[in-house]
Amino acid sequence: MKQVKDMQERMQRLQEELGAVEVTGVAGGGLVSVTLTGKGDMKGVRIDPSLLKPEDAEIVEDLIIAATTDAKAKVEQRVQEKMAEATGGLPLPPGMKLF
Repeated sequence: MKQVKDMQERMQRLQEELGAVEVTGVAGGGLVSVTLTGKGDMKGVRIDPSLLKPEDAEIVEDLIIAATTDAKAKVEQRVQEKMAEATGGLPLPPGMKLF
């Protein structure tokens, strides 16, 4: 039972840490960037002013999607790293997600 309680405490700390983590995904060679928290909440979007032309709207939309995808991949990697730390390397059952 003590191990379960310790694991629960580590998971709680992990959730708090992930809320404070911010990662930035980029696209278009840095012309668009999206910042997400470790929990996947979007904190910011930056678009280079050179892209803000009406005829480039579709390109900007695609770059925002690409930057968000990049940021989410980074969040997932960070979550996996933190999970490995919190569980002491013990694997979780397949399909079990804590976030």
